[in-house]
Amino acid sequence: MATTTFLSNATVLIGAVDVSDQCRSVTLTVGYDSLETTAMGSNGRTYTKGLESVEVTLEMFNSYGAGEIEATLFDVVGDGNTTLVISPSGSSESATNPEYTITNAMMSSFTPLISSVGDLSVVNVTFTGGTFARDITP
Repeated sequence: MATTTFLSNATVLIGAVDVSDQCRSVTLTVGYDSLETTAMGSNGRTYTKGLESVEVTLEMFNSYGAGEIEATLFDVVGDGNTTLVISPSGSSESATNPEYTITNAMMSSFTPLISSVGDLSVVNVTFTGGTFARDITP
């Protein structure tokens, strides 16, 4: 039985801004809508792929100032043309470190202030839509 240990150190870019050093977790889900193609007389349902489906969820430590998390996210909230570049481990793509580029993603809402006494300020955001590409070429 083959086993693999992977210690995550993902890189995350929102537009041209590298937010990796403030990102606690990233979840990328890619796929396609399922379109039913079942015809009369079929013994089971059949499907074909439809439009691409993309969702990126980021959990980040909030920070304020030029080029920081709050400013970066505030600039893209409501835009449907954000580009995200995500890689599991570093910025050099390969077969063992694919790079995913999501174009025309939408972050529809943003909570710029989350604060509790004694806690780090953490912000969760979700980008949806757009298209994705996977690159393994160095």
